Amino acid sequence: MSPLPMPVAWSEPLPEAAPPPGMALFQLPTGTYETRAAFAFKGGSFRDKRRFAATAVLVRHPSGDLLIDAGFGSQVGAHIQSLPRYERAPYELIRSASAQLKASGYDLGHLRGVLVTHAHWDHVSGLADLQVPILMNAGELEYSGGNRGGRVFRSVSAEHRIDRYQFNGPPYLGFPASFDVYGDGSVVVVPAPGHTTGSVVVFVTLPTGQRYAFIGDLTWQLDGIRRRAERPLVLRMLADSDPRMLREDLLRVIALAGAMHIVPAHDVSAYDGIPLLGD
Repeated sequence: MSPLPMPVAWSEPLPEAAPPPGMALFQLPTGTYETRAAFAFKGGSFRDKRRFAATAVLVRHPSGDLLIDAGFGSQVGAHIQSLPRYERAPYELIRSASAQLKASGYDLGHLRGVLVTHAHWDHVSGLADLQVPILMNAGELEYSGGNRGGRVFRSVSAEHRIDRYQFNGPPYLGFPASFDVYGDGSVVVVPAPGHTTGSVVVFVTLPTGQRYAFIGDLTWQLDGIRRRAERPLVLRMLADSDPRMLREDLLRVIALAGAMHIVPAHDVSAYDGIPLLGD
């Protein structure tokens, strides 16, 4: 399988950021589900079983904390049963983000909301257990309101406040616009509307200078970055709203791979190095 063309590596200075002291990042693994590498990226083996992560990420910030995605919730079994049969897969619920926060003694009053990379079930199931606002852009709200892929989101978000944000900031790391969540450059969201029409990438910069790119489902596995591999054609047609746009954004992220830690949402190993809450 021919890989995508190698993009020119990002060589410009990284955007300025002033993350405050005390800002931190934690992973909350809520579960996994099983699929074959052959369905995840071009050139993957059918014999290679992959555990797809469903992991929420907690950003602790003095101006209010955020979860990036919500992972599996306590009702994930019902959510999976609501999917078309061909989308169901063996899964394991570890513990919901809500349960992990409570077990650690976390004060939920510090949680500003959940910033979703997109509205598919495996990113939003845990919203059912969290009574906090949901941060979304207009494109993803439109997608989730009418598309088949937003069915679970419509169910779990019914009683939540939606905090809409706009991409009213300047271009950022090759992406055409941005939204600076805190105004200090520590958490910056950019549009990446190829998987769903309102999908985003979330860039996080810590006080140590470590940078992360949480890329949602631009690719499901790190193989997509390392091998420059798209999803197989049939999966692109089934899963992506605009495969051409997704390819362009995937190449933008590949160009950044030497400058930061790239985290595809469903690659278990991509979360290595991000501490667990309570560690």
